[in-house]
Amino acid sequence: MTEASTVPRRAPVDATLPLTEDELARASDLIGRISEAFSSRVVGQHRIRTGLLVTLLAEGHVLLESVPGLAKTLASATLAEAVNARFARIQCTPDLLPSDIIGTQVYDPRRHEFETQLGPVHANFVLLDEINRASAKTQSALLEAMQERQTSIAGTIHPLPDPFMVLATQNPIEEEGTYVLPHAQMDRFLLKEIVDYPSEDDELMVLERIDDGTLGQHMADVVAVADTADVVELQGLVRRVYVDPAIRRYITSLVRATRTVTELLGPELGNYVEIGASPRGSIAFFQAARAMAVVQGRHYVIPEDVRELRHSVLRHRIHLSFEALADRVRPETVIDAVFRAVPTP
Repeated sequence: MTEASTVPRRAPVDATLPLTEDELARASDLIGRISEAFSSRVVGQHRIRTGLLVTLLAEGHVLLESVPGLAKTLASATLAEAVNARFARIQCTPDLLPSDIIGTQVYDPRRHEFETQLGPVHANFVLLDEINRASAKTQSALLEAMQERQTSIAGTIHPLPDPFMVLATQNPIEEEGTYVLPHAQMDRFLLKEIVDYPSEDDELMVLERIDDGTLGQHMADVVAVADTADVVELQGLVRRVYVDPAIRRYITSLVRATRTVTELLGPELGNYVEIGASPRGSIAFFQAARAMAVVQGRHYVIPEDVRELRHSVLRHRIHLSFEALADRVRPETVIDAVFRAVPTP
């Protein structure tokens, strides 16, 4: 049996130490270069770019939902290449086993012993394509990786690399051969982004880039503009972003309001919500808003950071009733109503 993988753990960050202008300038420069590298290959999708950056800087995971062909895989791989990180793509299928993801022990007849072969989840960026096609047993193995940032193989703990980010995709229009993600697993995703169709101009740009070789089978790799050490540095800066007590109370008031929608908005909308967001919703807002502040070039959070992220943070944390599904009420409708009802500081 091999020893557990050793991944150096980052030093604790003093969250009370304010960001300096030099640190903020360096962060803005790094984020600008990463964004430019991302846009050099991915046409449009500015909201997805921001969502991926926020998730990465906040040390979270993201769920991307859309029909096929909207550059989810390309966006994930491009972000990984831009920061010179290890990227792994896992195509989820009903017969996928936990060992196919986390790794397993293989017997070596020459040495008469078992050796551990780590699976593809031991990468910095892991794309789980069509995650809802994986069985519940396989998804349970993913929970440990996402939450604990480690895997267990034959009783040995193997820490995952730092940084580590899961980008999962799911197709909302196909239900055959799929498994609904457990609410506990959905809650582990910091953000859920809905990838929309590109505009007509963006779609024309895609054709032009295929014609000139920027996109397509023979496209060149993205030149790395940063490395994983830079990402870890940015994540450390995010944890030092100032969040005023009024903003903290605003976040908790919003999340708690999703649990009492009937009292806040009346029975017309209240009957559509069965379960509101858990405290993980407050944590997600807190972490993501600080990351958004750094992306925007600030060392403090403003209410607009929270409002900008409202759909991405809450759409997968609010459980709608059957009545809402029958009336085709979207989670975004309830979320917008809650934000209008809760006073902004």
